[in-house]
Amino acid sequence: QVSVLYFARSAELAGLRSETLSVPRQITALQLWEEIVKVHPRLAVIRDQVVFAVRQEYVLLGDQLLVLQPGDEVAIIPPISGG
Repeated sequence: QVSVLYFARSAELAGLRSETLSVPRQITALQLWEEIVKVHPRLAVIRDQVVFAVRQEYVLLGDQLLVLQPGDEVAIIPPISGG
């Protein structure tokens, strides 16, 4: 189980700021995103702009294998507007 934190637009689309999800211990960043979108389909619209942070380190959506520990934090960070 990991703690998923939603920020800005991702929080609006998911309808909450955080939750706990059960996901496989070894999973690619893209598979993790797909698991989250299954729970919150509205998040699919920001797929191409979103950045993950796992244990406070940025991760690109792709084939990078993540080895998650119980209680790890996964942050969903959409693009921040402004200048």
